[in-house]
Amino acid sequence: MNKKQSFYRHPFHLVTVSPWPVLMSINVLSAAVSAVAYFHFYKYGGICLFFSFVSIIWIAVAWWGDIIFEATYEGAHTSAIQKGLRYGMILFIISEVMFFFGFFWAFFHSSLSPAIEIGGVWPPEGILVFNPWEIPLLNTIILLTSGIWATLAHHIIKYPILYYGIVETSLQIAILLGWYFTLFQLYEYKVADFSISDSIYGSVFYMATGFHGFHVLIGTTFLLVMYERYRRGHFHGRFFFGFEAAVWYWHFVDVVWLFLFVSIYWWGS
Repeated sequence: MNKKQSFYRHPFHLVTVSPWPVLMSINVLSAAVSAVAYFHFYKYGGICLFFSFVSIIWIAVAWWGDIIFEATYEGAHTSAIQKGLRYGMILFIISEVMFFFGFFWAFFHSSLSPAIEIGGVWPPEGILVFNPWEIPLLNTIILLTSGIWATLAHHIIKYPILYYGIVETSLQIAILLGWYFTLFQLYEYKVADFSISDSIYGSVFYMATGFHGFHVLIGTTFLLVMYERYRRGHFHGRFFFGFEAAVWYWHFVDVVWLFLFVSIYWWGS
C-alpha cells in the first residue's frame, strides 16, 4: 500500500457532490420571500408559498433518501459517523428546547405579573380556559402511552435477544396514538372559546400548543418512516441510529407536552 492509499484510510465519510444543499437553500429563501409577499397580499404570493413548501418537502425526501442509501447499502456510516450523528441530534434537540423556552418565558412573564391592560388578573378577563382534566389530560395519557410503545420497540431492536415480532405492533400503536393526539388537539381548537388574537393568553396558548402539535406531526412522520425502514430490514446489529433518533425526538415531544400541560393548562388556568 502506498502513501496515497493509506492517507484515505479513515473512519469518516467523504460525501459525494450533491445538489440538495444548494436547492434547499434556494427554496428556503423562496419560501421566506413568498411568505412576506403572501402576508402583504401580493398577487400570487400564496401560490409561490405553496410551491416553495412542496419543493422543500420533495428535496428533503430526496436528500434523506440519499442518506438512508449511504447508511444502509453503502455502509458509509461507521462508528465515528454515528457518533457525530448522535452529537448532531442532541444539539438539534437542545436547539428545539431553546425554541420552546421562549414561549414558556413569555407565558410566565405575562402570568406572574399580569398587566393592567388585561385586567391585572390571569387568565385575562373574558377568557374561558379549558378544563385541564378533560381533553388535555386525555392527550397527556395518549402521548405518554405512545412514548412507552416507541421505547419498547427501541429496546427490542437494541437488544436482539428479545422477540422481534413485537416491533411492528409497538410502532403501529405508537403512530396511531400520535394521530389520535393530533385529532383531539384539532377538536380542542375547534371548540375553544378564544382565538389567537384574544390577548396575550390566546397568543401564547396557540403559539406554544400549535408549534408543539406541529412537532407531533413531524415526530409521527418520523416514526412512520422508521416503521417502513424496519419492515425493509434496514436496522440490524449496531446500525439503528435512525430509529434511535426518532425515539429521542418523540421523548422530547413528550417532555415538552408535560411542561405545557402543567404550566399552561393546569397552573395557568
